Amino acid sequence: MIQIIKKTNIDFIGKRKFSFLFSGLLLALGVAAFVMIFTGNANMGIDFVGGAMIMGNFDNQIKINELRTAFSEEGFGRIDIQSVLGEAIKPNSFIIKTIGESESLGDSLLTDVIVSRIKGRFPDNPFHIDSIDDIGGAVGKTLQQQARWAVLFALMGILSYIWIRFDFRFGVAATIATFHDVIVVLGIYSFMGQEISLLLVTALLTLAGYSLTDTVVVYDRIRENLKQFRKRGDFAGTINNSINEVLSRTIVTSSTTLLAVLSLLIFGGEVLREFSIALLLGVLVGTYSSVFVASPIIVEWEKRSPRRFK
Repeated sequence: MIQIIKKTNIDFIGKRKFSFLFSGLLLALGVAAFVMIFTGNANMGIDFVGGAMIMGNFDNQIKINELRTAFSEEGFGRIDIQSVLGEAIKPNSFIIKTIGESESLGDSLLTDVIVSRIKGRFPDNPFHIDSIDDIGGAVGKTLQQQARWAVLFALMGILSYIWIRFDFRFGVAATIATFHDVIVVLGIYSFMGQEISLLLVTALLTLAGYSLTDTVVVYDRIRENLKQFRKRGDFAGTINNSINEVLSRTIVTSSTTLLAVLSLLIFGGEVLREFSIALLLGVLVGTYSSVFVASPIIVEWEKRSPRRFK
């Protein structure tokens, strides 16, 4: 294995109070994001509140301000228009999103109305549809509920897996660390003004798996070292040594993963941008939690309720 950092002796466990304080501040941000989501003040995507998204291109060049003005004059409220660029993307391409259902459409699809209005406003500049998505409000609420259950089942699965493989305390600590990662990434992502969509839920579930993998590597080394140091007084030091021993591996893994995510962010285009940002935050937070959250929780638990690990 590549050794980026050799023979470190950093007192990670000794600094656990500072890491808990820092994590507490980040969690507060995540809780605030949750409140915003449940009160309807977050930037929710069409997946959860309903609406329409169209990706298409014009034959001739058109300014994005012209499109925004046209939709404003047509009475559309919350609408987001983004220009799409890239070698594989046709010239004059745009992503047009409108959030929420229009009460005056009757049985008409929102996407049909948008396309009709575009053709009516720009008759001399044909608009061609590349992709189309139309989600009703009722479907959006169902997707919200399913997303919450998906995250909950993922956390329960993590608890069960670590409990069986290691120890109940390890399982609880790993679950708390993963929950910490999901909440923190959600908070940062939300306060960056990014849209809360199914892509974010996918990224959060991916993050949960990545964070668990990183934590399991640390836990494996802790379990091996605990077999050699049976005395309870050596417990915190053994945990700290274990973290230092896998630090190089953690840095290499996180760095290579970050390179892959950065490639998605830079070259993936507008479609993958939100997903890539969430993954980028997730890798950083997941690496932090495996060192500064998952292991220190076990030390604090052992300190308050001592027992010998087998």
